[in-house]
Amino acid sequence: MNPKKLRQLKKATKKAHSNSPAPYIEQLTHYRDLFDAVPQVKYLLNAALLDDQLLKSGLLPQPLPKLLLPDDIQTTIYNQLAAKYPQGDVKGDRLWDQYTAALPKVDHLLRDYRDYLEETYGLWSFTNVAFVASLSDYLKGAPVLEVMAGNGYLSKGLKDKRPTQTVITTDSTAWVKENQTGRRPVTQIEPLDAIAAVDKYASKVKYVLMSWAPDKGEADWDLLNHLRTNYPDVKLLVIGEKNGATNSKRFWKEARLTQVGLEKVNADLRSFDLIDEQVYLVE
Repeated sequence: MNPKKLRQLKKATKKAHSNSPAPYIEQLTHYRDLFDAVPQVKYLLNAALLDDQLLKSGLLPQPLPKLLLPDDIQTTIYNQLAAKYPQGDVKGDRLWDQYTAALPKVDHLLRDYRDYLEETYGLWSFTNVAFVASLSDYLKGAPVLEVMAGNGYLSKGLKDKRPTQTVITTDSTAWVKENQTGRRPVTQIEPLDAIAAVDKYASKVKYVLMSWAPDKGEADWDLLNHLRTNYPDVKLLVIGEKNGATNSKRFWKEARLTQVGLEKVNADLRSFDLIDEQVYLVE
């Protein structure tokens, strides 16, 4: 099953079982405390919890490690317990039972972290501080227009990094009724669709930024074709998963992509899960 279909299936399943035993962050906190003596697990849970706190405070998240349990985590835990408790020790046996029962649940929660960010904050691309800093360096202060900006995390990060840079933030707000996109803006967002935004601001910017364009419809392809036809000197930077969770099939087929000069930007974007999002310059 490809990643896009898998994500759709997961979301449908979550809706069908919406009566979860506890809120997501409460579950992460519970298992962080349970695995307090297992640093390999505690580290991953703490990283996710820290980024949640940053986002709640209106700050961009820090880069994350891969939120995947090590393949040998059961062996690691067994060896740790064996070194501390003699064979047959009641406390050691009880901990082993607790850990082994909890590991599948922890694995599931960590794999759902991106869904949590989308549903809670409307944060789709993982706009972390290191990535924004590298992207800002790449842009070198050039004026930019962000289209399909959602809640505006990318624009906010760029503005915070270079307060004098022209960063124009727009979104059609078409998704407000479906999810958190556009409901909790972190910067001022002008309600314009992508083509209207380009027509209004193309003469004032050097780059257009498009992050995680929806895979429904072909608005991304329409934008690319509009830029090529009417504003060939404006450069388009796209953030997404090629032939995966973002953008239309036609866009990925028709776009001429390069990553020359974007090596550090992509290294700092650094996906924390199985979604392989990347930054491309569209030629």
